[in-house]
Amino acid sequence: MNPIRLALLGAGDVAQRDYLPELHRLDDRVARVAICSLSPDRARDMAQQYHFEHWYADGDYGRMLYENEIDAVANLTPIQRHHDTNLGLLRAGKHVYSEKPLAGTAAEARQLQQVAGERGLTLVSAPCVMLWPQVKFAQDLLRQGEIGEVYSARAYGQGGVPPWSGYPSDPSPFFAHGGGPAMDMGVYPLHALTGLLGPVKRVTAMASKAQAGFTVADGPAAGKYVPMEVDDNWHMLLDFGNGRIAYVAANNCVQDTRMPQLELHGLKGTIALNVIDVGAPVEVFRAGQGWETVALPQTGRAAGPDHLLGIEHLVDCIQTGRAPILSAQHAIHVLDILEAAARSSAEGRTLPVESSL
Repeated sequence: MNPIRLALLGAGDVAQRDYLPELHRLDDRVARVAICSLSPDRARDMAQQYHFEHWYADGDYGRMLYENEIDAVANLTPIQRHHDTNLGLLRAGKHVYSEKPLAGTAAEARQLQQVAGERGLTLVSAPCVMLWPQVKFAQDLLRQGEIGEVYSARAYGQGGVPPWSGYPSDPSPFFAHGGGPAMDMGVYPLHALTGLLGPVKRVTAMASKAQAGFTVADGPAAGKYVPMEVDDNWHMLLDFGNGRIAYVAANNCVQDTRMPQLELHGLKGTIALNVIDVGAPVEVFRAGQGWETVALPQTGRAAGPDHLLGIEHLVDCIQTGRAPILSAQHAIHVLDILEAAARSSAEGRTLPVESSL
């Protein structure tokens, strides 16, 4: 089977920390064609360090696509650029893996889904939580009835209080309009909960702003003042129907917590897991037996988020024709939840979520 000719759009923090160092694991299935970044130095350096054939600067991905034979693109640009760049990539006939969220709104994400479908292209959307071993293990336990029926759950998407020490790029996009902790970190527990429990029916939420802004302490943007243009403190109640209710927090106003990132409470037990760290064990409580700590097989990355599994999933879907687990429809549903949560907070009432999975 011929390797998938892959390009990367974006070479910032997430690319350098989570994707590029792991890309060697796909060397037998992927050819590294080109990498594109806003920064010429970064594009050149990353291309040389990680053995891409070509590099492009100033975000000129159109020229990159025109000048090279490319099958698929991993879009690792900032949140605010996801819709326009994903749309351009799909219209150019490329399969796409998109960092989260798929787009800035559910309507934009539906447009991407439609374009991909019309052109017969595979569209895979992060986050990759439904591929990670700890979430798949929890899914198996639920299917087997190990903790009984689940009527309660709680989850946490914590981004840390800025300024972030040692951050190697400009953090401004995380706190600009279109960004924020709900879009950045809240999507992890929301994708996990909806993947495990099904679609959300109604949302009640409150959101607030804890900081007006901050000054970057170090790194290339040191001394820059970053205004907080979005709420950085989100609390959501999710109604899954049939008496099942979950609580999700997403914030940039908490330094640390001892709360598990996700807990599922069944009538016969509890599952506690880290939604992001693929190396963390899963804690399982069974009534009458107490707690058990379960270490899971490694994915290829010892710890942290194994985002490479998303690109691997794209390759699998292209080569086999299978429908993505990390589907555009799942991403649309999560964006619908977040939009309903924002309106709920503004209007002070519970709102329905119309989409499903």
